Amino acid sequence: MNRKERFLKAINHEEPDRVPYDTRFTPEARIKLIEHFELTKKYGDSIRTISTNGAEVDYLAVEMGHDFLLTHLGPITGYYQGDGSGTYADEFGIVRRWVRTPDGAAFTEIVDPPLKTLEDVKAYALPDFEDERRYDTARQVIKEFGRDFGIMAGIPCTLFELAWYLRGMQRFLMDWASEKEFVHDYLNKLKRWVLVAGNIFAELGVDVIWIGDDVGDQQHMLVSPESWREYIKPIYTELFASWKRVSPNVKVAFHSDGYIEPIIPDLIEIGVDILNPIQPTCTDPEFVKEKYGDRLTLWGTVDNQHVMPLGTPDDVEQEVKLRIRQCAAGGGFLISPTHRIQPQTSVENIVRFYETVKECGTYPIERY
Repeated sequence: MNRKERFLKAINHEEPDRVPYDTRFTPEARIKLIEHFELTKKYGDSIRTISTNGAEVDYLAVEMGHDFLLTHLGPITGYYQGDGSGTYADEFGIVRRWVRTPDGAAFTEIVDPPLKTLEDVKAYALPDFEDERRYDTARQVIKEFGRDFGIMAGIPCTLFELAWYLRGMQRFLMDWASEKEFVHDYLNKLKRWVLVAGNIFAELGVDVIWIGDDVGDQQHMLVSPESWREYIKPIYTELFASWKRVSPNVKVAFHSDGYIEPIIPDLIEIGVDILNPIQPTCTDPEFVKEKYGDRLTLWGTVDNQHVMPLGTPDDVEQEVKLRIRQCAAGGGFLISPTHRIQPQTSVENIVRFYETVKECGTYPIERY
């Protein structure tokens, strides 16, 4: 069984030979792993500086034996630009600045949302996602790896997140609460890029289209489930139906950090096949598996708030074993840390994650 076969069996709720896995990395964690395995000897320095937002072919994922590869498009590709200092504007006009923590890790934050004073949504021109050149990386990934790896096309920061990136969080949530007509018009304007990108990815033959909108904090949703159903659910319904008309076998994955249990049934109803990341500090993965595991593939579940960055390698091993016991039986499980591996995470912890999945993720697996 090759990686693609393993991946497809899992997301079709069948048991492959072992649990499929992947991880994603912050730039600092990525470099740690590259240096540990001396991968510049094979790929040169370009593997160190590859965009961590998935806009290029990720040969580190190939080297680590991931069962599926990601290619990204859209707002997420604006996260890491420039030389790691100063400010810059991405193609949506969102101005970000680089910030460094005391230990030297770098990240970006929005400092100037371009639509903070927008009154007429027709006045904003979205970037052109019909440009076929945008999909060159996806074509390369499919051509080079599509027979042996599952291929997932990511268009996260999809709708809710992009809306507040452009408008500002406070301004957009005020709109959400009091300007219903504006919000409906605004979101329906923004959906255009997602519809186009998803249809093209579906035509190219990717296995999964992955969207993402963070609508949860540690214990609550950021917006009420009722308002999410009013504003967001109808648009997602339209998008997913369109992609599945183009490619009936394509799966849809949805990402939201935090607690989103109230809308899980809605996501299943409108066509979500895979849910990510199911943070165990916010939602019990075993509960999700028991209640929805026959209709939903779980992707993630390994604690990346405490265990991966702060625990010992033995802690990581026990965490991985626990999630396999809770979630792997019957297929429908892709194991991964629940977010990018953080800069303070040791190489030993990262390696132990991979080793444990390979050693303990072999089917048949019985739940305890």
